[in-house]
Amino acid sequence: MHEFLIQTSWWIPTYGLIGAVLTLPWSMGIIRRTGPRPAAYFNLLMTLLSLAHSVWVWQMTLGQPHQLLEFQWFRAVDLDLSFSLEISPVSVGAAVLITGLSLLAQLYALGYMEIDWGLARFFGLMGFFEGAMTGIVLSDSLFLSYALLEMLTLSTYLLVGFWYVQPLVVTAARDAFLTKRVGDLILLMGVVAVSTFTGSLNFSDLTQWAWAETTVLDPNVATLLGLALIAGPVGKCAQFPLHLWLDEAMEGPNPASILRNSVVVACGAYVLIKLQPVLSLSPVVLNVLLILGTMTAIGAALVAIAQIDIKRALSHSTNSYLGLVFIAVGMGQTELALILLFTHAITKALIFLSVGGVMNVTYTQDLTEMGGLASRMPFTTGAYIIGAMGVLAMPPLGGFWAMLQWIDGLWVVPLWLDIVVLLFNGLTAFSLMRVFGLVFMGEVKPKTRRAPEVGWAQAVPMVALVILTLLMPLMLYRWGLLPGWSAVNWRVAISLMLSTLVGAGLGAWIYANSGWEKPIRFPWKPVQVLLAEDFGILRIYQLSVVLVVSLLSKLAAWIDRYIVDGMVNLVGLFTLVSGEGLKYSGFGKSQLYVMTILLAMALIGVVLSFPFLSHLMSIAS
Repeated sequence: MHEFLIQTSWWIPTYGLIGAVLTLPWSMGIIRRTGPRPAAYFNLLMTLLSLAHSVWVWQMTLGQPHQLLEFQWFRAVDLDLSFSLEISPVSVGAAVLITGLSLLAQLYALGYMEIDWGLARFFGLMGFFEGAMTGIVLSDSLFLSYALLEMLTLSTYLLVGFWYVQPLVVTAARDAFLTKRVGDLILLMGVVAVSTFTGSLNFSDLTQWAWAETTVLDPNVATLLGLALIAGPVGKCAQFPLHLWLDEAMEGPNPASILRNSVVVACGAYVLIKLQPVLSLSPVVLNVLLILGTMTAIGAALVAIAQIDIKRALSHSTNSYLGLVFIAVGMGQTELALILLFTHAITKALIFLSVGGVMNVTYTQDLTEMGGLASRMPFTTGAYIIGAMGVLAMPPLGGFWAMLQWIDGLWVVPLWLDIVVLLFNGLTAFSLMRVFGLVFMGEVKPKTRRAPEVGWAQAVPMVALVILTLLMPLMLYRWGLLPGWSAVNWRVAISLMLSTLVGAGLGAWIYANSGWEKPIRFPWKPVQVLLAEDFGILRIYQLSVVLVVSLLSKLAAWIDRYIVDGMVNLVGLFTLVSGEGLKYSGFGKSQLYVMTILLAMALIGVVLSFPFLSHLMSIAS
């Protein structure tokens, strides 16, 4: 039984795909009389099977060396395209996290979208979503990972554009798809280059103990290769400069946003972690990771403070947190990066569950229309507070330990990194407290006057994630990922807690104080516009990339219309005129036609051979 479950681990990603296929009769409208709920139940069942299978395999892999499952697909000369899966505590544990959060998000969707007739189509897309993500974390093949990342891009496009009758939703889906495609296209170049250099696309063949340790590449080649490989994760994790899609993706249903802000973005970072040995071949690439991560961590945290839409404010904090992961990978701290991803996935999912409950009962995402919900939704309020504390460096929850490990001397880190972490933590605390004050504190607004507590379908996932958030430090300690209290650097720990308290305290003083009206927007309009418009990045794109592409497309259209089409039309006109002229010289005798053709061919042969004959005559003379 043990060996059977290990050898059938490739089933784990297929459960979600099977669930997506089973929903087709309802999502395509073939079955109507039962309503769309049976499709949701089928998908929930397959996700439950996937979770059970992955948990069972994970327990078997604890303390055991990793295994590889190889499925040969295509081999030609030195090119080996095989579907290789890695069965290890980390990869299967990531599959457990994805399937568990997917199950909770789908259960949450039963209550959140119970009156939506597109429910079957939504659950089918969620199964597709889940299958791509679990395949990515189990994959040991860069080629397979790239294909699954493309599936993830398509799933994002379809889920963001779920309510496709709204023009803003269609625009958001298009922008998310095109932005990710930029990163995917550059990543494909890196995949082709890696296959050229190594002849294999398996991560296990590219580790520091194999190819990456022994190869010698030209520094420029190593830099270009590394930049191409990080382009895909930059797009998937919404890092600068490919970061604009994530907040626009919040136009989709909130159950999909739960996964998108917790584990979808983490899948891109997971691929980046697997590629770290190859990226380390170029110090320039590692410095680029540090720069992009720092810019996103601080910049997105500032942008989140100026957002009016509650989901967009929280999505920018997701960008910001993933910036820390990029910094960790750039410094070679892959174990820390995995801890950051694990703690962030659970806590951010809990935050989106709680604000989703608020949006479901108030029918709005606008922070200006919310307020006074703490007394009407006490359980949802408590869930938000616990989730926010889990993200921040507030003991004893997981976010505190993850950041503490980073800067408490367990690794040698520069001073600027300590400043970045403390500044990020303070800004994030201020942003989350701002949302808390505007939503749960203050006066009751018209849309929050009759807001009830969430139903059981939304409450059960929140309870589960509250328990996981509270137990996260114990889990990390049991797995040997956290030090004991005696090993804690209390000076650093107090610095982290002070950054949290300063940020949260300032946010509470401004947004939870009943002494004055809460300033939803900055009093300085230029600052509000600068941050709300993401430092004008969209405008810069329009004046640079978009403008260049537009001009080139217009030039190409002009060349196609007046030069290419003109030449083709000229040839056609010449053929037409010559044909019209020749029809009057026809006399109906086929032997004369054949003689004319032969004479013409002979004349052409003489003309073509004239240089050769001249050469022979010169030799003879």
